[in-house]
Amino acid sequence: MRFLPVNTDALLVELDDLEQTLALFDALQARPIDGVTELVPAARTVLVVFRPDRVTREALIADIGGRDTSGRVARDGTLIEIPVHYNGEDLGEVATLLGIPTEEVVRRHTASTYSVAFTGFAPGFAYLSGGDPSLDVPRRKTPRTRIPAGAVALAGTFSGVYPQASPGGWQILGVTTTPMWDLSRDTPALLQPGYRVRFIDAGPPPAAKAASTPATGADPSTSRRAGTATPSLEVVAPGLQALFQDLGRPGQARQGVAASGAMDRGALRAANRLVGNSPGQACIEIVYGGFQVRAHGACVVAVTGARGELTLRDAKGASWTVPGHEALALNDGDTLTLGQPAAGIRYYLAARGGFAVEPVLGSRSTDTLARVGPDALAAGDYIGILPAGQGAIVGAPELPAADLPMQDVEVVLDVVLGPRTDWCDADAVALLASQAWTVTPQSNRVGIRLNGDRPLQRANHAELPSEGTRKGSIQVPASGQPVLFLADHPLTGGYPVIGSVAPWHLDRAAQIPIGARVRFNPVSAFVPVDVPAAQVTTQ
Repeated sequence: MRFLPVNTDALLVELDDLEQTLALFDALQARPIDGVTELVPAARTVLVVFRPDRVTREALIADIGGRDTSGRVARDGTLIEIPVHYNGEDLGEVATLLGIPTEEVVRRHTASTYSVAFTGFAPGFAYLSGGDPSLDVPRRKTPRTRIPAGAVALAGTFSGVYPQASPGGWQILGVTTTPMWDLSRDTPALLQPGYRVRFIDAGPPPAAKAASTPATGADPSTSRRAGTATPSLEVVAPGLQALFQDLGRPGQARQGVAASGAMDRGALRAANRLVGNSPGQACIEIVYGGFQVRAHGACVVAVTGARGELTLRDAKGASWTVPGHEALALNDGDTLTLGQPAAGIRYYLAARGGFAVEPVLGSRSTDTLARVGPDALAAGDYIGILPAGQGAIVGAPELPAADLPMQDVEVVLDVVLGPRTDWCDADAVALLASQAWTVTPQSNRVGIRLNGDRPLQRANHAELPSEGTRKGSIQVPASGQPVLFLADHPLTGGYPVIGSVAPWHLDRAAQIPIGARVRFNPVSAFVPVDVPAAQVTTQ
């Protein structure tokens, strides 16, 4: 058993195989450790997230190192059959890698009964083990920015089905129309740990049909477009992207659901303090400005996060600049506009009392990768504002963050090395710190894609079994151009993580503009801890 650092509040437990991993996960669920907030099992690892104020890393290692890893996890046995159209864009490449015809790839893929070993990456994504052992192929050297929903794919010896369109590096064999994730079901995920799965060859896909006229009926967003009940905010212009965000939905990893939540959590809390809300109330997260709302009825709002010009125009047409990081009283008919930020990229808009939006799985956050949570705001939406709670006090003005990133100023982020620093060559850590990395336009809430003149080189070119990831993880794909995971990152990933942005710099990372230059500052050495086999219970 090996313990690898992930961050100041997380470690990775590495075991010999999948059976030991599931046995440890089962043991930790049966007898939880006080202070552990999340467990993410994977192929040969368990990611352990903990509160350092409740339990030390040393105490965790001592406790986990003594757990029994010989027990076998009970299997449910429910059989799910999934029809597949084997027309995937990587089918030919997989056949070439294996030295067999494409028809033989399909025959082998449909001949086995798989078992759901664990879930992760995204809600509804199940890692399926037990397939034909010859179907062992590496991930793509560079992950795709978009894989279609329903894609049936291979990575290593695992099979899986992408529940939503998302980035990914698995090899696509085909596509299914069977939904893997459906919030209208009592259990949204179709595949649960222990279920058995068989893939059925459904032949070629049907010919594309002409687009039909959408059926008339209730708009799925009617709760936000139903009229002008007061007080409310009418979205005049949504800007590039405007989403509801709160502190996320932690504790849902067993369903394959990551926490998500506000990118800049400090700014969200500050906005709520300014209007007298509880710190975790949902705010509107706006990227790059261009956002405009009109008040229907009197209300109190506050804007925090990015620094830019805020303009207020009253019902008579008079306009003036108003400050950020202060509570603002809006009268009926007032229009508030958020301009292009001069520093940072994400604003947070709070309203006294909070917004009337329904939670999904216990949170009002929108996870853009998992597609869980409220829809993005659109022009014409009306957002109801709830009554303020008794005793709510509007806060005093606050100072914005002093170190908001700017495009022409190099941004420095502290980094905790691990868990896979040793998978990179001896010069990689030095290069990670010495070279400035440019933020590319492909960056979003899932992660910041970086580009450097010299890519990071790996010392270990083996296929890394999928393992849990965290917000702040710096993943190194085969291209050597790192990806910094942010709030909507996949729950698990299959590329080595050289280090993670320290918790105190995660809010700063959330505000870095496209085109800015980033430099990493390692604040710790990579020190794995090995527990001798004699100390691990295996009876």
